[in-house]
Formats: sequence, structure tokens, C-alpha cells
Amino acid sequence: MAEEEAAVRELLAAVLRDLAAPEGHPRPQNRKLSRGEAEGELCEAVLRLVGGRGGPSWLAASLTRAAVDQTLQNDLCSFVEKKGDVEGSQEDGETEDLLSLDALFQQCLTHVQDVGSQWQKQLPSPPTSERTLYVSVHAIRNTRRKMEDRHVTLLDFNQLFGITDGVPRSYFAVFDGHGGLDAANYAATHVHVMLARHEALLSDPARALKEAFQRTDAMFLKKAKREKLRSGTTGVCVMLEGDRLHVAWLGDSQALLVQQGNPVILMEPHKPEREDERERIEALGGCLTYMGCWRVNGTLAVSRAIGDIDQKPYVSGEGDVTTHILSDTEDFLVLACDGFYDSVTSSEVPSLVLGHLQEKSGDGQHVAEKLVAAAKEGGSSDNITVMVVFLREPAKILEDFLAHESVEPEPLFNFGDVDAEVESDNAG
Repeated sequence: MAEEEAAVRELLAAVLRDLAAPEGHPRPQNRKLSRGEAEGELCEAVLRLVGGRGGPSWLAASLTRAAVDQTLQNDLCSFVEKKGDVEGSQEDGETEDLLSLDALFQQCLTHVQDVGSQWQKQLPSPPTSERTLYVSVHAIRNTRRKMEDRHVTLLDFNQLFGITDGVPRSYFAVFDGHGGLDAANYAATHVHVMLARHEALLSDPARALKEAFQRTDAMFLKKAKREKLRSGTTGVCVMLEGDRLHVAWLGDSQALLVQQGNPVILMEPHKPEREDERERIEALGGCLTYMGCWRVNGTLAVSRAIGDIDQKPYVSGEGDVTTHILSDTEDFLVLACDGFYDSVTSSEVPSLVLGHLQEKSGDGQHVAEKLVAAAKEGGSSDNITVMVVFLREPAKILEDFLAHESVEPEPLFNFGDVDAEVESDNAG
């Protein structure tokens, strides 16, 4: 307890010290955003500032929540750009007010300082009902010109959104952008906000997660029209809620569950050549052509995505969702983009992860790097993002595997060495 209290004080002191100097004030690009986008953009910007400093993650989430709430509960009229100065704001009847993100964020930083100073005098209480999870993330640009993947890890979902019902929640996502970075950035900023603010979050979380995709897509299409953006993104999102695992996806990013060393297929990716996807697209008047792979209207190799304004409605923004009841026998989840799953099969994943744990004596910190290296060696030239979420302590998973292996006459897994040089953009 004393160690955590010291870490809390150290984090607060570091944040306040950085904000005290003018150069400590990060400045986002002077962009314009709608009122509905304000919460997500502010949460993203403040978390970048206060997170990753070595202190407890719940404190960063709680500090972000308090500062953003204080910012948004005030009258935002002073941050509104004049409609006549906003290019395209009144086209086709569009009259939505747009806010200056730069000015709004500077106001939010004032509240970060105020709340941080108050908490230095009286420390907030840590959460008591959250589960312990171990996460490894690795992402590389690979041979592509740009890195268009984005990922999100929110261990403290409840703290970030002020949810106090006592049910532990965590959120994880991987977004694979195409045609630019805007759609993936947008999804990584707003899908979890749409989930948290959905009226069915507590009563029907699976529906809330599914519809979070649709609401984010609708918001991004407005932005795309306003700013002439053409990009899109696939995505896979997971919410751990008590003993339930909710998975939502659109496109070909995927999540795989491993239970007692065996892969459990949770979903079927949306690809244009899927019979139901082909029928849906053709019923809308679109077509599929084969140009190295199946493409919608001869352009996109994905059939569902957030964004892609020029290909709506053929490229749908509606995701699918599934729920899995956890039994405490699950080992880990692997969320990844198609740059991984096109080169590594689901059946290979358990051996790669367990092989890494065996090599590292139960340390799973860099296991995502092992999986990314396997995908590169398997021939992937795409951006690759891999996130491994351990549902049990990695050392315990290895211990159980070794105990089982000692009973079996033949090993359950064929461990193979993966020796590839990995270029890291993000390592967890």
C-alpha cells in the first residue's frame, strides 16, 4: 500500500511539474471537432499526457475522467468556430457547431492541474474490484510505406468513464487502417467512448459494443465529408465484463481465444468472398472482382469497415458481435490485424505463445514480439499489430502446461524457433 501511494504521489508530481512549464503543454493540431467528438478527443489527448509514466494506470484514467468532466460541464459556446468560417459546414443542410480542439484542450489542461493539485493533498482511493490482466503488444510498419494500424488498451475502463457498479471491465482493440491514418485514429479514439455512453452498456453490453461501431462510423462519415477524407479501417474490439467476454468486429482483423492450450475460434472475418457478404454487396448493386484477391467494386479488399465514404453502402459499417462465458480455464486472447492472421494460422498460435513462455521461464512481457516475428518469417509484408491479453498469470499457464505435458506420452505442442529481426513501433 505504501509503495502504491508513493507511485501515486510521484505520478501526480510529474504531471504537475510538466504542466508548470510552457513547453510541458502539449498542443494538438488546431483541428475542429463536433460536440459529440469532444469527449473522445479530450480523453485521448489527456491520457497521452498523464499515462505511461510508470504510475498506476487507474490513476491516469481517474485523473483524465475528472479533468474531462470539468471541461465538458461548462458552456462550450466560447470554443465554437463561426459557422461561416468552417469550410463545408452548411453544405447539404449541415449546421452542426464545430469546436476548436486546441482551445478546448488548453482549457482541459487547466483542470488537470487543478485536480492534480487537489489530489496531492488528499489522495483518491484505488479501485477494489478490478481484475489483474497481463498484456503484451507489438506493432511494426514492416515493408509498407506508412504505419496505418492503431491499438487501444484500457485496463481501467470503469475509472476512465466513471462507472461504479462494481463489475470489472477492460477494453482492447486493434484497428487496421487503409487509404490513410484518419479512420484508424478516429476509431481508436471514439469506439470505446461510444460503448461507454451507450444506453445499453449495463443491460446489453454485446449490443452496445456492436452499435458502437455503427455510431463511430456515422460520426466519421460526417467528418470525412466535412474534411474530404477517404480512408477506412477494419477493427476488432474486446470488452471483458465480469465473467463475460464480448467480441465485436468488422472486416478482417481478428480475435482468437486460447483455452487450456487449444485455440477457440470466436469469429469469422468479413471478407468479400464470403457468400453472405457477396450476396449483400450484389443486392445493393455492387460487384466483386478478382485482382490478386477479391475486391469490392474493383477497389477494396475488405467488405466491412469504418469510413470508406466512397464505397458506402457496399462496404458496411455494421459489425458483428459474440459473447463467450469465461470459466477460469482460459489462457489468453490474441487480437491482431490481417497482416498477422494471413501468415500465422490459429492452430499455430498456442505453440508460439507457450513456446515463448517456456523459453522465458514464464515471462510473457515480450510474447507479442515473438508472434510478430513469426508473421514476418511467414511472409507478411503488411503492417502487423499483435496484442496478447493473458487471462491468467503467464507463469501459471506455463506451469499447468508443463504438468499436463509430463503426463502425456507425446507433447501437445510442437515448439519451433522463430528467429526474425523485428522493427518496433510500439512494444508493450
